[in-house]
Amino acid sequence: MNETPMRARALVDLAALRANVRVLRARAPQAQLMVVVKADAYGHGAVPCARAARQAGATWIGTATPQEALALRAAGDEGRLMCWLWTPGGPWREAIEADIDVTVSGVWAVEEVRAAVRAAGRPARVQLKIDTGLGRNGCQPDDWPELIAAARAAEDEGVLRVTGVWSHFACADEPGHPSIQAQLRVFRDAVAYAERRGVRPEVRHIANSPAMLTLPESHFDLVRTGVAAYGVSPSPEIGTPQELGLRPVMTLSASLASVKRVPGGHGVSYGHHYITPGPTTLALVPVGYADGIPRAGSGTGPVLIGGKWRTVAGRVAMDQFVVDLGGDTARVGDEAVLFGPGDRGEPTAEDWARATGTIAYEVVTRISNRVPRVYVGEDAGTDPGAGTDKNVNESVNQQQS
Repeated sequence: MNETPMRARALVDLAALRANVRVLRARAPQAQLMVVVKADAYGHGAVPCARAARQAGATWIGTATPQEALALRAAGDEGRLMCWLWTPGGPWREAIEADIDVTVSGVWAVEEVRAAVRAAGRPARVQLKIDTGLGRNGCQPDDWPELIAAARAAEDEGVLRVTGVWSHFACADEPGHPSIQAQLRVFRDAVAYAERRGVRPEVRHIANSPAMLTLPESHFDLVRTGVAAYGVSPSPEIGTPQELGLRPVMTLSASLASVKRVPGGHGVSYGHHYITPGPTTLALVPVGYADGIPRAGSGTGPVLIGGKWRTVAGRVAMDQFVVDLGGDTARVGDEAVLFGPGDRGEPTAEDWARATGTIAYEVVTRISNRVPRVYVGEDAGTDPGAGTDKNVNESVNQQQS
């Protein structure tokens, strides 16, 4: 492996991602699998992660915005691809021309698809979304008959093909929550109504990562896995990544930029919210909230330096934070590991989530493009967990990843 010195890096183990996708496929063997790569694959890099997911058997790739989907097509992705977060005037024509399945949640969107189809000169592939209780996007049940009528009329005219009917859970990460069964009932009713009116979807889907792991009756024809594909548990209540057979894909580390001795009573970082209790060694970790390190980690965020867990001393600044090493020593350039799989005793994304009062999804997704992504395990034949193998191929993506 080419160990190019870096201020910081996010190591992304594509072999681990492929292994996770295979584990998840086995949890829903009768359904097709979509791997969601929205938000730049939860911060891991959409293009390499989509490629690795397809190598491991993902039938579909999903994005939130049409721009994300179009970027994948521009990068050479050719498989089934779906996006769902549309606003009026969105790039319907471009998505239709790129063979992207677009989501429609209202009659206004059917009309925009009609206009785009006339411009594109080819029919659209459309998936209809029903709001079964999440209360975000999706057609309200009372408006579902109107949407189905509009979609069927457009389908009869050859404007579009309804390829799917779908929805999204609100509380699937809380097993046993009463809303789960309530949403399933609404979804089944919506699908049945659509089919009675002549809709023949290729796929019906509602299961996200937590539902696919805990609710087999929600699998239908397709399951959508998001954060679980990246080795992050959807929630502590469902289990740790290890308990679920998953491996965290990202390891975030940085090289110490400064190590110095200071006396007791020395203030540390803005506001002097930390004062050294006695003579000690301070180490400077050159990442901060501009890199995606939560400012809420001030005084609480865990870091592994020299084989020991440390805690952020004082405030996290825009570009850096400080760690008090106590009686230990270190050298400039030594590695500080913020989170990873936990194999070497380092914190995990879930540890940072607990320390900052958020969820692990946010911890990995917010790592900014100032931090280069370093990809390992890119060969489809690489064994799972090969991110530490000196023989794997490594590439550095310093663009927005």
